[in-house]
Amino acid sequence: MYDVDLDALKRRMNRGPWKKIIIYGGILVLILLLKPWVQIGAGERGIVLNFGAVQKNVLGEGMHFRVPIMQEVVIMDVKIHKAVTDAASASSDLQDVALSVALNYHIIPGKANVVYQRIGVEFKERIIDPAIQEVVKAITARYTAEELITKRPAVSTAMRETLSERLLQSNISVDAFSIVSFNFSKIFTEAIEAKQTAEQNALKAKRDLDRIKVEAEQTIAAAQAQAEALRLQKMNISPDLIELRRIEANLKAIEKWNGILPNVTGSGAIPFIGVGDAAKR
Repeated sequence: MYDVDLDALKRRMNRGPWKKIIIYGGILVLILLLKPWVQIGAGERGIVLNFGAVQKNVLGEGMHFRVPIMQEVVIMDVKIHKAVTDAASASSDLQDVALSVALNYHIIPGKANVVYQRIGVEFKERIIDPAIQEVVKAITARYTAEELITKRPAVSTAMRETLSERLLQSNISVDAFSIVSFNFSKIFTEAIEAKQTAEQNALKAKRDLDRIKVEAEQTIAAAQAQAEALRLQKMNISPDLIELRRIEANLKAIEKWNGILPNVTGSGAIPFIGVGDAAKR
């Protein structure tokens, strides 16, 4: 009974639309398993491989179709990335310098296939980090330890330009570069601090000296002005002026007299203010 029903079911499936449904369903499942499409996200590029060989065309963002089995698409990130690297170097005056630098970079989108073919996806470890180490050593060796501090913008610019030129050869673009920190030996740091303190003290002493000079000049100017005034007054003194001042003094004395003559017990005469002068006139 079971065998008869099974055979009947097979005959019905072969005669009806079930045969097409099974075929189409099988094809659909096969397509889903092979996945003949690829989706490229924002800030990404697709590297097309034909049986492992890198192709010239680079897939942009969006949906793309590929030939199953024959073609493979490798996704590469071309967004801006940040790398912070510590490097040890020496200045031109043989001072040990420890630097921490930050680099923003990205893969040139149109050259993503070349980067994948020549370097692979580990380009940071293979290209960027060694380049930073070499450039930092080369640039710091041009400056003294003190110049690395006082000319920090120039040092940073030189490092960025050299690093940009070098990484561009590997189709990597530099977006930003900055020196995060400089660290020197303890002895050198103490020497710099002592020098800064001495410069500050010298500057303060110079300001004090300038202030003293100004005050001295002001005092001299005031004394000269006073001496000039006295000289002019002396030049203006004449016998007539002296006589006038004497008469004015006598008048002031008369105004203050209360009309009472002083008691004199001796043989002296009673003084009269200005009488002698009046007699002379």
